[in-house]
Amino acid sequence: MIIETRAFARAGLLGNPSDGYYGKTISVSVRNFGARVQIYQTPRLVIEETPEDRNQFRNLYQLVDSVRLTGYYGGARLVKAAIVKFWQYCQENSIKLENKNFTISYQTSIPRQVGMAGSSAIVTASFRALMQFYNVDIVQHILPTLILQAETDELNINAGLQDRVIQVYEGCVYMDFEKGQLEQNGYGKYEPIDASKLPNLYMAYKTRLSKVSGSMFNNLKERFLSGDKQVLETLGEIAHCAQQGKQAILDNDHQLLNTLIDRNFDLRRKIMNISPSNIELVETARKCGASAKFSGSGGAIIGMYHDDEMLRKLIVELKKIDARVIKPYIL
Repeated sequence: MIIETRAFARAGLLGNPSDGYYGKTISVSVRNFGARVQIYQTPRLVIEETPEDRNQFRNLYQLVDSVRLTGYYGGARLVKAAIVKFWQYCQENSIKLENKNFTISYQTSIPRQVGMAGSSAIVTASFRALMQFYNVDIVQHILPTLILQAETDELNINAGLQDRVIQVYEGCVYMDFEKGQLEQNGYGKYEPIDASKLPNLYMAYKTRLSKVSGSMFNNLKERFLSGDKQVLETLGEIAHCAQQGKQAILDNDHQLLNTLIDRNFDLRRKIMNISPSNIELVETARKCGASAKFSGSGGAIIGMYHDDEMLRKLIVELKKIDARVIKPYIL
């Protein structure tokens, strides 16, 4: 029997990047894109390669394009890390695994390099597949922490909990990463929000990798750890945007929510260097009358639009700067 599991892309609606600094966020799952993992019993343990994991290329140009798109390692390492962390969790909790092997494979449609949590989606779907294959239950609020540890402990990837939480819970979730709670328990406080209360949302992302591949130097972590007053105060304000946003959603106060989305980006801009290409995304959307902020680390934005006419305008204007507009499918 073939077991198939999925994990979807995500967008940070409010609060990022405070999630990495004991802040608060609201995120939504974006079911337009996802990672799919298949697993079935076989005599030997096999991780099937995808084209991104192979080391044969038509020519030098294809190799360079592959590295720019997926890095030097592809996605197989993410599956391996998930397997190791799953095994470790079972060992530490005296869970005896049935003596059987498997073949596991993955596919993903999540756009790369635009901050939609494509890597964590592969790990999340892998965990779900392993849990079903070995009939192991992992408590929901613990699972995002294990997924994060697979990436941070095993692969030294710099990441936070937000992406993994929304990919485990799905829908729309308010997250509070208060320091005491997080350090004592290893997880935050996660509160699902009725996604039917969300207003008209759009997302837009760059379709040309070269537009977003240039990295800007940011020393936010160092400034935070050194107690930089501006950074601490601004991250606190960004977290407060998420807190206010939760209540705005519950109260159907879409005007306040629209204002908070714009404010979130403006605050982020005060403490982080942002590339011209990413600023262009936000400013183009705002000229259409929509609100806009990064949905993640950059390369994609999320915001509110008023009506179909504004949505059509967003599609036309953002296409001019090589950006695609979608309506995120959340429910």
